[in-house]
Amino acid sequence: MNAPHRRRRRTLTLAATGVVAMVGAGVFASPASAHTPDWSVDCSTVTVDLKSYSSDPTNTVTLQADGKDLLSEKFGGGFHKKLDLAKHDKPLEVRLIVKANDGDQHNVDDTKTSPVCDEPEPEPTPTPTETPSETPSETPSPSESSTPPADTPSSSAPAEEPAPSTSEPSSDLAETGSSNSTPIIAGIAAAVVAAGGGLLMLARKRRSAQQ
Repeated sequence: MNAPHRRRRRTLTLAATGVVAMVGAGVFASPASAHTPDWSVDCSTVTVDLKSYSSDPTNTVTLQADGKDLLSEKFGGGFHKKLDLAKHDKPLEVRLIVKANDGDQHNVDDTKTSPVCDEPEPEPTPTPTETPSETPSETPSPSESSTPPADTPSSSAPAEEPAPSTSEPSSDLAETGSSNSTPIIAGIAAAVVAAGGGLLMLARKRRSAQQ
């Protein structure tokens, strides 16, 4: 009877030891699995979400971008924040440092890279088209008429010489400079003079005879 009793005691002891081990493992493992450090980085922002940390506000969180601190704060229980990153033209290293107050095994030291944001290409500016005016054009004033004025002869232009006559002058006029009736008139004049002289002589004779 002693042998079966010993076996039963040994079995109970082993079972109790296993239960204690499982409970202890669960107690110690639950805090480790409860800490949830979650964070993300894109081209312009960084988001930090820390959950289920010790409620004692001595936990610390630090964010660095390109070696410079973006923030450094203490928190208890949890922490959530979203920060804007400075504009950059090359990949930017962002570092998260979390120090838990309940053991170094819960600390976080992680680095992620923020890519360069793709800038949209500028849209081409449309070329404005000229719209024809619907208003009638102004009637030009008489001084602005497109008809050129008639050319007036210049006062300084030399007068045109008359064209030489093609008709030949009369040979008589060319020789004497008078008409064909000139000799007749001269004869009549001589006759009148002679008649006058005769009458004058006749009158003198009559006077001498009377005396």
